[in-house]
Amino acid sequence: MTDPSGEPAEGSDTPSTRAQARRAAESSSSFQEHVRAARSEFEHQVASARADFEQVNDRINARTGRNLLMAILIGVGIGAVVLASLLFVKGLFLVFAIPVCLLGIFELTRALQTAGYRVDLIPQLAAGAVVTLVGYLQGYLTHVVLTFACIALVVVWRLIAQMVARDARRYGEVLGDVLVSAFVLLYVPFLASFTLVLLRQDQGEFWLLGMVLAVVAADTGAYASGLAFGSHPMAPRISPKKTWEGFAGGALLTVGVSIAYGIFVLGIPWWAGAVFGVVMLGCATAGDLGESMIKRDLGIKDMSSWLPGHGGVLDRLDSILPSAAAALAMYFLFFPLVTA
Repeated sequence: MTDPSGEPAEGSDTPSTRAQARRAAESSSSFQEHVRAARSEFEHQVASARADFEQVNDRINARTGRNLLMAILIGVGIGAVVLASLLFVKGLFLVFAIPVCLLGIFELTRALQTAGYRVDLIPQLAAGAVVTLVGYLQGYLTHVVLTFACIALVVVWRLIAQMVARDARRYGEVLGDVLVSAFVLLYVPFLASFTLVLLRQDQGEFWLLGMVLAVVAADTGAYASGLAFGSHPMAPRISPKKTWEGFAGGALLTVGVSIAYGIFVLGIPWWAGAVFGVVMLGCATAGDLGESMIKRDLGIKDMSSWLPGHGGVLDRLDSILPSAAAALAMYFLFFPLVTA
């Protein structure tokens, strides 16, 4: 049927129109099938890639004993904060360093308490904040005097607390409480405060950054080399996963980074950079093994689980703490070579 103008009437159903409708429907259906097939293939590829990644990640985690991907991400984040604070406004490093130090004190104190020692948390935190802050604000003599004054404070506090308790704790146990109370202050805030003593020196931020880079190189080189080639345990009774192959890899990377950093940033001779690297390597390794020995004695794997893939804050500070004092000594030894 047509209207008076000669056009097909509305609602007419000619064979041509029906054929066009069928072709449009078939085209639409075919397109939808292609979309569904492509989406299904994409989902299958994503699922397969995820399964492969998780399988590889599980093997790495089983080999290394930690979540490597998460450890890398957290390490990069912490490194960015440290780098920004040192290079732009070095006083901002205090905002990072003091809370991290207090968290380390908290972790060690809790671990010692769990092991049966009586260590007073609040006095430790207060004394630790004083020791750390004074390292940046005062001279060396004031720093040392106040450190030992704070140690005396926590020792007296512990003895008074024991007298008030009246629980017939044995003499040897009380002596152990006193010694570990003093140890906490010397091990965490006193050693950590050397980073701030170094920071307040002329160009000290660059030497502090060099120390951090050397320690990271020692840890990263030892980790990668040990994972790839490690077969001879270095100290099996203290840290079974550390190997001599890993130590060699860490040594090569640390010395190489220190030489390059010393020449291009610190402005010291190559041999001074090499000495700096060797000293940092020795201190970082000793600090790592020392903390492993403490954890083994306390019967724990990590100081805490606050940093996935790393353990606790103190597990990341173990290499830094002894290296800070050595880096300060290297500064006084080699800085005259810069200004000569």
